[in-house]
Amino acid sequence: MLVLVVDSSTPAVTAALVEVSADGVLARAQRCTVDARAHGELLAPQVDAVLADVDARPGDLAAIVAGLGPGPFTGLRVGLVTAATMGQVLGIPTYGVCSLDGIGHPVAAGEPVLAASDARRREVYWAVYDGAGQRIAGPNVDAPAVVAERARGLAVTIAVGDGAHRYADVLGLPLRNEPRYPDAVALARLAAERIRAGAPGEPLTPLYLRRPDAVAATGHKPVLP
Repeated sequence: MLVLVVDSSTPAVTAALVEVSADGVLARAQRCTVDARAHGELLAPQVDAVLADVDARPGDLAAIVAGLGPGPFTGLRVGLVTAATMGQVLGIPTYGVCSLDGIGHPVAAGEPVLAASDARRREVYWAVYDGAGQRIAGPNVDAPAVVAERARGLAVTIAVGDGAHRYADVLGLPLRNEPRYPDAVALARLAAERIRAGAPGEPLTPLYLRRPDAVAATGHKPVLP
């Protein structure tokens, strides 16, 4: 089954095609561009590009997997709206995966690992995974010092993700270089059981974790003296 994977929860805008079979998940094509200000401009052309790479059409897709975040409101919304719209138009299921799972799960190898992405405002989105790659804490958004304390309490031995690199001095943990951003194949693997089973599609509910910066006005100021 040919599956599209999209993620726009971080500065990395990702579109990928994977093949999901009974034997596993195979990467077919991928585009990933790091640009925190161009999610809307980049994602749709990248979807077109990965389809062209394997000479496929949207109608060939069996499902769509989307990173649910956490992430900043505007960027995260781009990926989820794209996935939901394509799923509705094509009549195929959509499946959501926590984007931090695509960072922490691939690194888990026997000991707890911290996955962190940059949340701006001197904070990080974070989660902790046990040695088998199961999430045991998070996702949350906190200051790096708070995350460092929580990580110590969970016996974390290594950190991964762009947020971990940005605040390495505060976290005080050894770093794994990759993945810096959600790995598309990892996201697909985490949804593969649902895809193989033909599970019903899911609402793609974003993990914003905090309110957007822009909110509607609740009142009207007088404009006349």
